[in-house]
Amino acid sequence: MNTIPAFIVAAAKQEDGIGNLDSVMAYEAQLSELGIQANHLYIDPLKTDWDAPEKDNHFRSGCAPIEALAQAKTLIEAGAPAVIISGEDFIKSDYSRDERLQKMAVYGDDFPLTDLYTELAKRFSENHNLDHSVFKQYAQALFENYKVSYRNTLADAFTEQHLPDPRWHAPITDLFRGIDCANPLVDFSGRILITNENTAHLLNIPSSHWLTVKSVGLSRLEGDGPNHVDTIATYEHLRNAYDSACDEAQLDFAQVFKQGHGLLEAYTCYPVVPMAFLLVSGLVDVAHNIPAFLSQHSITITGGMNLARGAWNNPALNALITMHHRLCDGPETVGLIHGNGGLGYRQGVAIVERYQD
Repeated sequence: MNTIPAFIVAAAKQEDGIGNLDSVMAYEAQLSELGIQANHLYIDPLKTDWDAPEKDNHFRSGCAPIEALAQAKTLIEAGAPAVIISGEDFIKSDYSRDERLQKMAVYGDDFPLTDLYTELAKRFSENHNLDHSVFKQYAQALFENYKVSYRNTLADAFTEQHLPDPRWHAPITDLFRGIDCANPLVDFSGRILITNENTAHLLNIPSSHWLTVKSVGLSRLEGDGPNHVDTIATYEHLRNAYDSACDEAQLDFAQVFKQGHGLLEAYTCYPVVPMAFLLVSGLVDVAHNIPAFLSQHSITITGGMNLARGAWNNPALNALITMHHRLCDGPETVGLIHGNGGLGYRQGVAIVERYQD
């Protein structure tokens, strides 16, 4: 049975007052004028209680935008004409420093995220025979990789002032520095519009602006947090999400990427996460080959959460928006966006492709 394809047809964002959502909002107004009802899916902000049950059509965690895209794809395939995914979080403006820190302590004061990711990195390193000095070398190689993408994204606007202050290079734990960690201190709002083919035509959106949502692979462990570090550190559930996405899309993304036809946004909240992605995806065969791979290939299109920053649950939404513009305007045809939820118990992988007539 042929399924109805879902297309990302418009995407826009505003960060710290730069940019606007007008292009997407104009299409939404057009939908209303045409009498077309769009489904709306929301990425929850930091102020939402982390432990509260998720409301219908609301998504939480770093995997939330990928989970929302999966639901959007399902809705379109079931006959919905249009779906809007939106996320908004003014981390810089809406919270005091103490409020931010309190809200981000999702595992309680006894288990800071930095300490838990350190434990996760230690387990991961044991699994791959890496000593801690080598892990830190790989973390630096990752940061250098993000810097290249970040410079390219900003192009002529880039200055050294865009890079973190030297104090961020100081250790936070025995494995992480400030520059190794996500920096969510940004006011962000983003929006993407997903439609079926008929709705895209009704909105007069040229097919050169369509990205086909080829697949979304999701995998979730039963538990998260300090009692689940050993299980998370295997990243077998990430492998399952990746394999599921590639199988549904009927492509070998690692091969497409190495041939220069693909773009990647790995989730870069802490070095252990993109390292795990590189290994389970087959982009790198053994951990000791990670630096060589990073010297040749950009694993983000934004500069990662460390430089491009990401507003709490929205980094993968930021990546989807950036991916839409990059694939519509550039030579590559396929993009993969990775989402990591909580300490890592939720994993999501989305594969999108520029529409081919």
